[in-house]
Amino acid sequence: MPIPRAFHALRRSLAIIAGAITLGACHRAPPASATPGSSPAAARALLLDPTNAEFTRPAPPVSRLRFETTQGVFVLELHRDWGPLGADRLYNLARLGYFTDTRFHRVRVASIAQWGLHGDSAVNAAWKGRYLRDDPPRSHNTRGTFAFSYEGPGREHTRNTQIYVNLADNPRNDAEPFTVLGTVVEGMAVLDRLYSGYGEDSGSGVRQGKQGPLERGGNAYMDRAFPKLDRIRRVVITRP
Repeated sequence: MPIPRAFHALRRSLAIIAGAITLGACHRAPPASATPGSSPAAARALLLDPTNAEFTRPAPPVSRLRFETTQGVFVLELHRDWGPLGADRLYNLARLGYFTDTRFHRVRVASIAQWGLHGDSAVNAAWKGRYLRDDPPRSHNTRGTFAFSYEGPGREHTRNTQIYVNLADNPRNDAEPFTVLGTVVEGMAVLDRLYSGYGEDSGSGVRQGKQGPLERGGNAYMDRAFPKLDRIRRVVITRP
């Protein structure tokens, strides 16, 4: 029996629609978390070059950093106008994979969680001393706020790669010129669950002088000496 012409017309129309959908998918913009390198070697080469212009790309006015960890997911909302220099640094470290497979090396119950040492000792060496100039202080350390750590009172322009989140209100830190860059908007319970049994022994903060073995030994050292530390699996950039 001959096939009606209407059927052929319908089939042609469906083919055109399918082709348009495929073409649109092929030309879709890459996600904000995409990195310039397409291989682990290229990604590592970028992390070994802190002077690369990719690390100074301006962050969006507001972005969200979705941290996938061994305890679950939490999300930081980053506000560029709260501290443009710090926001750009944090956005690009997250975007370019710096925090992938890193450890929460300092967790104090009902106080703070801190991370930002890389798992590759060569990357730590490349970033050592790559300080940011200070943004204006915005030091209101309420639960869920986050900021870059720095090397201490009287040490200007010493922010680098380490971030802390306040797990409780910490008004005693408000007198110091930290620049809070945003708040946790999802997953505070995940941060509360991070392993805290090592306290200040697993590297502590940037001021205590205990981080040398972690910097030089990377993940291999941390996993051997502090095997219970929770990990960041990856970070994905989204927008509100």
